Amino acid sequence: MVNGKCDCGKVSFQVEEVRDTVTVCHCSQCRRTSGHVWASTHAPYEKVSFTADEGLTWYSSSDFAKRGFCKFCGSSLFYRMNNEEGIAIAAGCLNEPTNLHIGKHIFVKDKGDYYEITDGAPQIQRF
Repeated sequence: MVNGKCDCGKVSFQVEEVRDTVTVCHCSQCRRTSGHVWASTHAPYEKVSFTADEGLTWYSSSDFAKRGFCKFCGSSLFYRMNNEEGIAIAAGCLNEPTNLHIGKHIFVKDKGDYYEITDGAPQIQRF
């Protein structure tokens, strides 16, 4: 069981099991909504149970996806494709130990000009 929450605790959840890798997205939209890069793991949506969802709200960020965040503290928590059974969960909102590791970087062609990717994980130009 993995637990996570937003900064203020008005969104908290449990997930039976998450993927053991983190995907780091460097696209401009993820960088804007997260403040840097979007780093997330993944789980089937039906395996997520909310223990608090008072703050959870969804933003339709494109025609094909939405982003879940806390409307009170602003924590960026979830990314979900509209027709997908799964959900991307921000790695930073999970309680430690997570036992996760970076599996890949995506949209590296769009990365910010203020940092380099040096961890040795695969880098995919587009996804």
